[in-house]
Amino acid sequence: MEKSLLQQARASYVPKLPIALRGAVGIKEGAPTQSADNQEEIKTLFPNTYGMPLIEFVAAEKSDAAAMNVGVILSGGQAPGGHNVITGLFDTIKKLNPENRLFGFILGPGGLVSHNYMEITADFIEDYRNTGGFDMIGSGRTKLEETEQFEKGLEIIRKLDIKALVIIGGDDSNTNACVLAEYYAAKQYGVQVIGCPKTIDGDLKNSQIETSFGFDTATKTYSELIGNIERDCNSARKYWHFIKLMGRSASHIALECALQCQPNICIVSEEVEAKDMTLNEIVEQICTSVAYRAANGDNFGVVLIPEGLIEFVPAIGRLIAELNDLLAAHGADYKDLDADAQRQYIISHLSDANKATFETLPADVARQLSLDRDPHGNVQVSLIETEKLISEMCAAKLKQWAAEGKYTGKFAAQHHFFGYEGRCATPSNFDADYCYALGTSAAQLIANGKTGYMAVVKNTTAPVEEWQAGGVPITMMMNMERRNGQMKPVIRKALVELDGAPFKAFAAVRDTWAKETCYVYPGPIQYWGPSEVCDRPTMTLILEHK
Repeated sequence: MEKSLLQQARASYVPKLPIALRGAVGIKEGAPTQSADNQEEIKTLFPNTYGMPLIEFVAAEKSDAAAMNVGVILSGGQAPGGHNVITGLFDTIKKLNPENRLFGFILGPGGLVSHNYMEITADFIEDYRNTGGFDMIGSGRTKLEETEQFEKGLEIIRKLDIKALVIIGGDDSNTNACVLAEYYAAKQYGVQVIGCPKTIDGDLKNSQIETSFGFDTATKTYSELIGNIERDCNSARKYWHFIKLMGRSASHIALECALQCQPNICIVSEEVEAKDMTLNEIVEQICTSVAYRAANGDNFGVVLIPEGLIEFVPAIGRLIAELNDLLAAHGADYKDLDADAQRQYIISHLSDANKATFETLPADVARQLSLDRDPHGNVQVSLIETEKLISEMCAAKLKQWAAEGKYTGKFAAQHHFFGYEGRCATPSNFDADYCYALGTSAAQLIANGKTGYMAVVKNTTAPVEEWQAGGVPITMMMNMERRNGQMKPVIRKALVELDGAPFKAFAAVRDTWAKETCYVYPGPIQYWGPSEVCDRPTMTLILEHK
């Protein structure tokens, strides 16, 4: 593999570890845990992995050299730092016992089921230290939820003498890890399953998980791009830039980028839902800023829009919920019809209120809402051009205001969607360290005989040596939610908290940003230089830990 100069330089970076993980490691167990909600249902579904204690790693005088082969899977969308989870896992199991072996399953969970794997060796792994992407072994979105899959995976696990699987993924992937851990425990197969919290979306977060890996790097990467657009915007002074940001349902990425870049407008989906706002009210909020700035000669600005916004407009959210049930029950009846026939079929099966909402949507948006879901049953919101929908509605509203004498400016829009640009970026120092510590923690959970746990690292706004590593039972994060027409156990997504410090800090200054040009240009993501620049965590983490 030919390396760029950056890759060559980053390869020499040595990730820092918390003190407790630097030598021999012991464990300290906390009190028994319970699920986030629906305790009786979750306990019934996971009798062998429910109620386990929190684990904290502590320095020890010595640790036994455990003999164990380990399998690792990258699941779901890419996030910066995944390779460092694997390098941390590899280095630690080799440190525990040089005879231990690590096997990577190719292209995600499907590789386990299809027995598609490779051994990760010392020579091979050197090319991937501190690199972005998941190209070491690839990723995939196959859901592990069927007994046949579990048993098929067991065949290769037995063949390779694998003691434990590490599944690196988001909330849905770690839910699958919990189901797999419970199945193998119930069957007394002696196979451990450990999860690692991955997602740039920032929605895998709770009292035990301070941040998911990749969020730091992705938001810094997007903020660099947004800062570049802001500077261009302030130079040309003739465009309003509408920027949609990846993030699935939650608005964490949009909010973090707003805190870093100070755009004129940032829509937060969770606030839209809480205030029962309509699309028209969102448009009026933006147009009020456009008109105010135009009156001061500023016919330009920047608007950040979270990817999942459309689902949080309450009327559309209710429509999507009914469409989900309709697709689950009758999708086969209409998926092969032509567009007009499909639309009429859907309209004839919707309740009156949701039918009215469906009929008011632009045809392409309505069609995208009614198409197939992703493997986890979610609307594929990245395919919906929300930024164009809103800018077109703004143009129409401003035209109306101009006719009424309320607006005299010029409005021209540019559109951007930042998603893939950040998922495979070279990890920041924070993510390089954090991910290496997560991989190390996963290995220590295996060595200590744990299953059904997620590796965690806490106290992450402190210097790395003061970070606290350990494990949390995955069942502790679960509740029952409706998915594909059925109630299922899932890890609860963490959305932006409107009474949380990050949102409050944003809300305190957004009116000023809407009127004035307050742009901040973060510049390229930093790897070297003063610690206050290159090792700085996200604004979200800093504000949450003040």
